[in-house]
Amino acid sequence: MLLRVFCPGRLLLLLPLLLLLALSAAAQQAGDTTSVACPPPRVPQLCVELDARQAVDPAAGPLTFRWDMGDGTTLTGPAVAHCYAERRRYTVRLDVVDGASGEVREAEKLLDVDFTKQTVVNFRAADTVRVGQPVAFDAADSQLPACRNMVVIWDFRDGATGTGPQVEHRFRRPGRYAVRMALRANGPGSCPDSHCVSRQVVVVP
Repeated sequence: MLLRVFCPGRLLLLLPLLLLLALSAAAQQAGDTTSVACPPPRVPQLCVELDARQAVDPAAGPLTFRWDMGDGTTLTGPAVAHCYAERRRYTVRLDVVDGASGEVREAEKLLDVDFTKQTVVNFRAADTVRVGQPVAFDAADSQLPACRNMVVIWDFRDGATGTGPQVEHRFRRPGRYAVRMALRANGPGSCPDSHCVSRQVVVVP
């Protein structure tokens, strides 16, 4: 996820956030792992860009911008960028210092940065394994936050399938297998919803 925030106009009239969210996979129509091609996993980045360069106050002198990013990080400058380590909700606080008067305008703007509402479709697995070796498949931090009753479905592309966030599988023949993982959920609102991704696993003798 890349969140860009622009703050035009007077500081007291800062506009709401502009949110740019890249989904990690295209939605399926049939809700299974065979109806469409499943793209590789693309995990949204936990990053934001904050821009207050267009903020003006005719009565103020030079302005200093201090950003409390909500995770213990403090940045200074009219435009900053930051990446978070955890997928959760943060409150960013902007303090502004008036260089002419020395006045500190605390919490001039509070920004809600919420990574918990992203659709994430991703899984972890070994890239190369041996025939008969147990392979762990993990749905990682996959989520369909707008839906209920999410089910994880696996298609190992060798005739076997599985369900659940974490599964184990043994391939019986060497080859290249484009293993597919699908998320399926239902209700409320726009759900039911389904997404899938694929990752190649090479099986050697």
